[in-house]
Amino acid sequence: MSLTERVLAWRSRGAAEEFRGRSIHVFRREGEAPVLLLLHGFPSSSYDWRLLLEHVPGRELLAFDCLGYGLSDKPRDFDYTLAWQADLAEELVVRHCPGRPIFIVGHDMGTTVATELMARDIEGSLSFKACGAVLFNGSMVQSAASPTLAQRLLRGPLGPLAARMSSERFFRQQFGSIFSPGHPLTDDEAEDQWSLLAHNDGRRLGHKLIVYMDERERYTARWHGALRDWQRPLSLIWAMLDPVATPRVLEAVRALRPQAPLTELPDLGHYPQIEAPERIAEALERAVACSDSA
Repeated sequence: MSLTERVLAWRSRGAAEEFRGRSIHVFRREGEAPVLLLLHGFPSSSYDWRLLLEHVPGRELLAFDCLGYGLSDKPRDFDYTLAWQADLAEELVVRHCPGRPIFIVGHDMGTTVATELMARDIEGSLSFKACGAVLFNGSMVQSAASPTLAQRLLRGPLGPLAARMSSERFFRQQFGSIFSPGHPLTDDEAEDQWSLLAHNDGRRLGHKLIVYMDERERYTARWHGALRDWQRPLSLIWAMLDPVATPRVLEAVRALRPQAPLTELPDLGHYPQIEAPERIAEALERAVACSDSA
């Protein structure tokens, strides 16, 4: 399937850059510090952030498609790890924003890329200055999450077959099921997201990309420890109608970080930055203000 005109327009706003021999799609916008480092989730891409941009018009932004996602390279013979994606994030920050304060924004899988960066900060090995973070609707406590049928199939023993058999119709049903009733998945959004997923035959990679869930279990002590012990300002935003990263996940995250400021969005689903980007922007600006005053 070819990319839609809307996705092509998004691609033209960014650029392809190389990291470790792989082509990565990067979006960069100059503006007011701190730089917002936007980390997307599974199975989507930095395209998820496009609607948010107009609601934070003065902010400096850096977003990219993780390897295996969106407009970035999608190698078949690759072991996808969140550590690799975190390495990529560090390199792009150093390349584009040297010396600038960085405010990390993570959604879904991106929340765990964020906690890896936080763990590195605790160790003193992070290559940039992080000044705060916002995490939202990510199953950081994997045992509390409720994965979709598609995620369970991809993670199971028949994962490679499930990836090969994936179809646009099944994708639309599964992806649409995690949006809220009041803000349903539109036909245009579904078409755009499928075109990005299918680009460069990426739909066959689902079983390889989903291993981030296994990593969340393997590195529980490290990443939960980062949530608990990171000394910089950390805020939470949570869309409460999310059927995957449910309120039960939020409770588990808050048990690790009870002092974190929380904004609840009671009527939104798993992709609040698509459903109501203006509300994410408002909560994000409050979190940035908290980090500025810390």
